[in-house]
Amino acid sequence: MQVVTGSQTRPRSAFLVGSMLLGAALVLNSFLAQWVYAENPLAADISAFLGALLLALPIFRTALADLWRGNVLMNELVALGVLAAMAYGDYQTAGIIAFFMLLALVIETRSAEGAHQAIENLIRMTPTTARRVAAGVEEEVAATQLQVGDRVRVRPGENVPADGVIRSGQTTLNEATITGESLPRDKGPDDEVFAGTQNLTGAIEVEVTRVGEDTTLGRVRELILAAEQSKLPMMRLIDRYARYYTPVALMLAAFVWFFTDDWNRVISLLIIACPCAFILATPTAMVAALSAAARLGILVKNVQDLEEASRLDSFIFDKTGTLTTGVLGVARLAPREHQATSELLYLAGSAERHSNHPAALALQKVATDAGIALAEPSTFHEEPGQGVRAVVDGRHVACGRITWLQKEGVDDPAMTADHEKRVGGFSALFVAVDGRYIGWIGLEDQLRPEATVTLQRLKALAVTRVAMVTGDRQGVAETIATAIDCSDVKAECLPEDKVAYVEAVRQTGHRVAFVGDGVNDAPALAAGDIGIAMGAAGSDVAIHSATIALMNNDLRRLPFLIELSRDARRVIHQNLAIGGIFILSGLTLSGLGLLMPIVAAIVHNAGSLIVVFNSARLVRKGEDLDDEG
Repeated sequence: MQVVTGSQTRPRSAFLVGSMLLGAALVLNSFLAQWVYAENPLAADISAFLGALLLALPIFRTALADLWRGNVLMNELVALGVLAAMAYGDYQTAGIIAFFMLLALVIETRSAEGAHQAIENLIRMTPTTARRVAAGVEEEVAATQLQVGDRVRVRPGENVPADGVIRSGQTTLNEATITGESLPRDKGPDDEVFAGTQNLTGAIEVEVTRVGEDTTLGRVRELILAAEQSKLPMMRLIDRYARYYTPVALMLAAFVWFFTDDWNRVISLLIIACPCAFILATPTAMVAALSAAARLGILVKNVQDLEEASRLDSFIFDKTGTLTTGVLGVARLAPREHQATSELLYLAGSAERHSNHPAALALQKVATDAGIALAEPSTFHEEPGQGVRAVVDGRHVACGRITWLQKEGVDDPAMTADHEKRVGGFSALFVAVDGRYIGWIGLEDQLRPEATVTLQRLKALAVTRVAMVTGDRQGVAETIATAIDCSDVKAECLPEDKVAYVEAVRQTGHRVAFVGDGVNDAPALAAGDIGIAMGAAGSDVAIHSATIALMNNDLRRLPFLIELSRDARRVIHQNLAIGGIFILSGLTLSGLGLLMPIVAAIVHNAGSLIVVFNSARLVRKGEDLDDEG
């Protein structure tokens, strides 16, 4: 629940936290003083009054700001409740009410901080310096000085400083920050490269085509800003009640005083009309729900989005790092007929032993897991983006792309047939020994073990549309989609394609949650009704662009999030009903003179306590998942 809906000048969260802690300490001290100095109630009253005033000041300020602009919202209900309690002399009750509301305000204010700073961190992915080459001479210049047409040299391990086209050299680039594709891309002359991507293997010279904000990374940043600005604030249910309830309560008090001239009835009516149960209905439920979510590693940055999650009917997942682990692994060993599988792995792994390419690391890992001791190659040569040549146990081994092996003189119809009919959605390494083709090895990103059951549970919760978008090739995307029973797939997406897809789904009337990680997902995270970032694997930018982060990367938390949100909404409606019953019956009895001020205060507090206890049930939600780890 957003307490300060209409305020344009919010107090800083540090001030709010300080006020809340100090005010709460003074209110708690009043209870202690009441016990220690039972014969002198003034000490307890002073402590409670100061605490309540300190807690209520931010609320009073926002309420007055709303009234100045002609708005009557939740802030005025809070101020009325605190003032009614203080007018009756119950400063402790006033302090407790103000504490809960200030707590809700602190949660909202702190959740919004840091988003724009995180967006600016995008720029840090582009190097601050570049190696510009002019007339064969290399010089180091500031990246901001680069112009279209300049040539820059990018060495292994460095990031590309600007968008451009490779003019010389071959290499392998990690483009996950832009395309989201898990497998590094082999690049050569005339291939396009993006700013912020990492050069893994070979030195290249790039002709600059776009600089600064015109680069793909710069457009990602602008997409984030545009998507965030397109979001509209959601009107709160309690605010709709507040604009009618506040003037009606005041009119009733005036009506009773005019016709009865009985101040006891008026005071009773004001006390019972104090909408504490209404005020506590939403924040207590939300705080309890947030506690349950935090226990399971679900970071909800804005309580508005926890409320919005109950209405979701569409989930769009990024593939890499979300439905998959983002770690390349060996998925298939396909030796040629009469060739042993272990021999294929032994020769390929030994040949790739001195390579740092992700495919080589995957081969080494699966060999270790299989208990195969790899040999030390006597010679080793790596062709960046193509493959490796090595001598293993006196045999000449070539391992790499099919086109490269063909250039090396390996021209076997069986290899061509395997490439055309069997490779499918894998990224394949073809292996030849002494010029003879012996088989191929398929590599792919590893599917998260909980992905399939998560999608099944989402569908059981009436999520009518589940889709997957990815920067990977169509064949790779379809392989993953088939494994998790996801029929809606869009492959080879750049960041702007993902945003367009999310917006297209929203325009059909769906309430969309986008789940992803990485910088390339940040615009789509901001474009959805809710953006959910994989916390541990996601970038700082992605997390701040999202509204919810899964800190432990467990996809099973997504169905729980929907269940928790729906339960929280149900509890809020129950709380509002409880508050309505207490207030309506109390107003009637007060107007008839059947409810004295002290009894009205007891009834008022009873309604508030019932609401608090009802909300507290949410804290235990998800204990079954907690037990699962």
